[in-house]
Amino acid sequence: MKSVLVAAAFLTRLPIPIVADGADVGAAARWCPLIGCALGTASALIAWVMRDVLAFPPALNATLLVGFGAWITGAIHLDGLADAADGFGGGLTREDVLRIMRDPAIGSFGTTALLVVLATKSAALTALLERGAFPFLVVAPALSRWTVSALAAFLPYARAEGGLGQAVIDRNMTGLLRSTLLAALIAIAAAGTDGLFSWLPALLMTALIGRAARRRIGGVTGDVFGASVELTETAVLLFGVVLTRRA
Repeated sequence: MKSVLVAAAFLTRLPIPIVADGADVGAAARWCPLIGCALGTASALIAWVMRDVLAFPPALNATLLVGFGAWITGAIHLDGLADAADGFGGGLTREDVLRIMRDPAIGSFGTTALLVVLATKSAALTALLERGAFPFLVVAPALSRWTVSALAAFLPYARAEGGLGQAVIDRNMTGLLRSTLLAALIAIAAAGTDGLFSWLPALLMTALIGRAARRRIGGVTGDVFGASVELTETAVLLFGVVLTRRA
């Protein structure tokens, strides 16, 4: 139970009164898909109320859902996406990339990445809500947070001086196996066969991000984890649009 609470405190802005150290954060990583599932379920419920009770149009509904996601997470993953985009886009050497990612200012690459991802999410959610495809609102955040365990299992931490994301690194695969089982159960329970198919974009995006991170900086950082969550969630939502085009 403590690990679940630590995961919730780490991934959301909910005022959870719990004290945790690096080991606790590392143990909590396997529960990231569960927190994603909870966030997705809350989003689906809000979407249903806005659509069926308040009669909000899908585009407005989608925009508010994107805003809710940013607010409830404290925009932690969006911040990582912006920093990673600035670093990978503007850095020439490994040292340049790591230095730029540590800079709290957002540059042109980061701004562009945020605009594209937020706009794409909103458009994908609009299409899914029009089709009543609420399960993807649960599957996307669950699978996207699974990528944290996947990257942490296969890549080392990139900063020699350490950092917040270092606590998540787990090279013995135990955390990944548990996280994978949990994410698979959530995806199947929420969307059945479509939930299984949704692993395809999640796996592809994780592989691409992991390859880029290994090549450019020799491993992962907290910003890479954040970028992976945002990009994978967007990819799964887009895949959901493709899968539901028959509806």
